[in-house]
Amino acid sequence: MDPQIRRFEDLIAWQKARVLTTYGLTRQGAFERDFGLKGQIQRASVSIMSNIAEGFERGGLNEFHQYLSTAKSSCAEVRSQLYVALDVGYVDQNRFQVIFGLAEEVARIIGGLRASVERERDRKHT
Repeated sequence: MDPQIRRFEDLIAWQKARVLTTYGLTRQGAFERDFGLKGQIQRASVSIMSNIAEGFERGGLNEFHQYLSTAKSSCAEVRSQLYVALDVGYVDQNRFQVIFGLAEEVARIIGGLRASVERERDRKHT
């Protein structure tokens, strides 16, 4: 990993995940009154950035890798819930595409970071 990265806030994955949090989306129209879906997508989106931060702070490459896997899985959960929001009319196609695209981007960045952590972990174990 880059020696310039000293805090989880320095990670692009965490920065992008912070942008993805869905509170603005879920505070509009009928979405605001669907407490089940609203709460679930909010928790999943916050889980992404939280798991990146927690894994980084644990200090070990194995743990960081595991937490990145969990964060990436939460990206998939957000994408899945966005389909529900689209299907029931809480978001239009344009808004869906923007947020879905961001969720895909965050997942790709996390995947790249996870692969980097895995390479570093494997290098240290050989």
